[in-house]
Amino acid sequence: MSTVSTGSQYGVGLITVLVASGIAIGYYQMYWLPEQLATPDVDEHVLHPVKSTTIEMIMGSASADQQDNFVPKLVNLQLSIDNHVIWKNVDETAHTVTPDHRYTDGYSGDFGSTGVIKPGEEYEFLFTEAPPNIPVTVEYHCQPHPWMTGTVVVSQARF
Repeated sequence: MSTVSTGSQYGVGLITVLVASGIAIGYYQMYWLPEQLATPDVDEHVLHPVKSTTIEMIMGSASADQQDNFVPKLVNLQLSIDNHVIWKNVDETAHTVTPDHRYTDGYSGDFGSTGVIKPGEEYEFLFTEAPPNIPVTVEYHCQPHPWMTGTVVVSQARF
């Protein structure tokens, strides 16, 4: 007597292998933290600088005729001195702090406000990285008002 195989045996075997490998991968990802997700060690002086730097989105910034909008427009920061930056919206219109080119700080993550900064609200960012003798330049703008531009230059503190 001969037996006819319909291929269902192979299908069940394939499903068993896929489920088992999915469980193994899920277990591996659930309990293994890649180094890329770990925050780097940062000097306490950099994490807690001497002072903060404030940039204001001034009244009337939403007008394309307004020359000043992010005040000051150019900010030079030094790690451990003034690398904690606060953007304050003192205008009557909501604004954003949007990088011209993606910038990611190893400790603080992606630079840029998530959504709009409403009047009276703030956006803060702690810059923690700058190679020796090479300043990092981060240019940004307001998404709904592209004429609003600013630049932050971060460098190592010089003692």
